[in-house]
Amino acid sequence: MTFDFRIFSIMLAFVALAIAPAADAQNRLGNTELNVPATLVAEAQQVKAGQSVTLAFVMEPKPTWHGYWENPGDAGIGMSFDWSLPAGVTSGKAQFQVPDRLLISGIMNYIYKGDYAVLVTLSLSNELRPGPLPISVKSEWLSCTDEICVPEQDELSITLQVVGKDAPVLLDKRFDGFRAALPRPLGSEAKFSASDDRFRLSIPLPASVGMDQPYFFILEDGIIDYAAPQKFNRDGDRLILETDARGDGLDTISGILKIGNHDGFLITATKGEVAMTGLPLAGDGAKNEAGASLLFFALGGAILGGLLLNLMPCVFPILSLKAISLAKAGGNEAEVRRDALAYTAGVVLVATALGAVLLGLRASGAAVGWAFQLQDPRIIFVLLALVTAIGLNLAGLFELPNINFGNKLTKKDGAAGSFWTGALAAFVATPCTGPFMAAALGATIILPPIAALVIFAGLGVGLALPFLLIAFVPAIRSRLPKPGPWLDSFRKIMAIPMFLTSIGLIWLLGRQIGTDALGLSLIFLLTVSLILWWFGGGQMKGLSRGALTSAAMVAALSAGIIALPGEEAMNDQKLAQSSNATLPSEAFSESRLSELRAADQPVFAYFTADWCITCKANEAAAIQRSETAEAFKSAKVAVLMGDWTRPDPEISRFLEKHGRAGVPLYLYYAPGEKPVILPQILTVATLTELVAKPV
Repeated sequence: MTFDFRIFSIMLAFVALAIAPAADAQNRLGNTELNVPATLVAEAQQVKAGQSVTLAFVMEPKPTWHGYWENPGDAGIGMSFDWSLPAGVTSGKAQFQVPDRLLISGIMNYIYKGDYAVLVTLSLSNELRPGPLPISVKSEWLSCTDEICVPEQDELSITLQVVGKDAPVLLDKRFDGFRAALPRPLGSEAKFSASDDRFRLSIPLPASVGMDQPYFFILEDGIIDYAAPQKFNRDGDRLILETDARGDGLDTISGILKIGNHDGFLITATKGEVAMTGLPLAGDGAKNEAGASLLFFALGGAILGGLLLNLMPCVFPILSLKAISLAKAGGNEAEVRRDALAYTAGVVLVATALGAVLLGLRASGAAVGWAFQLQDPRIIFVLLALVTAIGLNLAGLFELPNINFGNKLTKKDGAAGSFWTGALAAFVATPCTGPFMAAALGATIILPPIAALVIFAGLGVGLALPFLLIAFVPAIRSRLPKPGPWLDSFRKIMAIPMFLTSIGLIWLLGRQIGTDALGLSLIFLLTVSLILWWFGGGQMKGLSRGALTSAAMVAALSAGIIALPGEEAMNDQKLAQSSNATLPSEAFSESRLSELRAADQPVFAYFTADWCITCKANEAAAIQRSETAEAFKSAKVAVLMGDWTRPDPEISRFLEKHGRAGVPLYLYYAPGEKPVILPQILTVATLTELVAKPV
């Protein structure tokens, strides 16, 4: 396709749109006949007077077709909206996701190559009465391939239902994915200059923020040459762009700084002096070298962090199984080495698999982080059954030769048992974090997927390292005690940490979904114990009850999961917890943080989760202490808490912005100063000294 033909196609498209109103009835196509069909969906079908609701135009281009950003670039047309709204309803500005580029024959297009969504928020007045609320909109857009363009339009409608203030509202979870692709407000204003045919933009952006092939999509037309190359320099905490200018007629501009796939910042800039200082962003060769250094550093941190995980209380119960296995081996070189390698394989495989699932969810637009699986009460419930069964087995209530269940796997003799023990240890270890892990897991956000998986595998190697040392260092292996009658007593003692883990999981469920969950968990534990007690009694009489026991366990587990309280109970529980704290806090939001900082008020922001052992230890030892509360109250420190026990896209994005893949994260904002990232292990002195002396 030649340059001239494309220009001709676009001109035809403009002409067609210009005459579209007169030929409306003739030009409209059915939704399925459009090349970029649109569907109008609401985040909630039920709405309340005085509140707002977000609508999404879900655009699904057919293969080879694309739509356009609000500034289409050198060619194309942005999307338009003609609303028909009931009295008392007003529409806000459309929010567009981070776009892509398409350069054809020197013409730059700002487009969307795949499915995308345009969000619009409707504000509802307090005067609305309960009942149907019909919404309709006539929208026009341009659909193109690399060769032709077609103007398209559709009349979309949706009927919402105004409900009373106490009525439940169900949210469409797809909107979390839509918002994940929206650019985030940068928060700090940039500067730009346009003189001598050169356009420069200075953006305040911490040097720690990683980026891949940055590009600035400007919203205003006539300021820059869209097709000209954009050159970026790094100067400390500033990113400076230089490209060809077209004009300088504006004092303020805006746009999107794209830093990765579906990832970018909203930029607002005022005119000023901008010099092209700093160093150019690394080219491919230097970037590869920097990437290799980062991978090496992160891998070392992951192995060291995994090694230290063995000292954390959440892993200890599972390690007791491995200790029993080593004691049985009694220093036999072949058996110990075989078991250690199988255990390592289980740990590394599960750690890598969890990392792969995490990367896959992120790629699909979900905002999740490390230990994401423990944000789901159903997973905790299954883990509770598994740990309880293992504890009862270690206590000698029964043996498990015939039940196809997870704890049977961990109790198998030989390499298979060691492999499943390692797999379980890796799964349970994810709520724990410690020194060196935060930076290592944070690097997985910006590294390529294969390199990120290497980091997750390194974490598993570190976790298995003590057993590898026992197996392959004769001086350590020779100190292992010989098997004997003491093993039976040792096995029963090892049941205690398993039962403590069960208590911890019940507490975690209670924190997530309230006291109802506590009662449900106790009933469930009683049911599991009775089933296994009945099974053990059959073994003593020589009866085979394996199939019935398996069926009863599956039925008990399914019933327990179905009976778990829902989302509303979890939200109520979260509110109840925050109101009873020694150090009161507000729920974290970036808008609230910006308000407090604009008012020059010091802010302590911490991010936690109930399944995070390190978080809970810090809260008990340093945060929820009267000394800390009094010091913060005297210094008028505002406290914001980001509770990540359940998935929260806003918190996930904020953590990612600070290079973290999980919690905890502690930040202190002194008035007018840059935020200070505090260590992961806190003391009362660490916090009180923040307000006792200048940062």
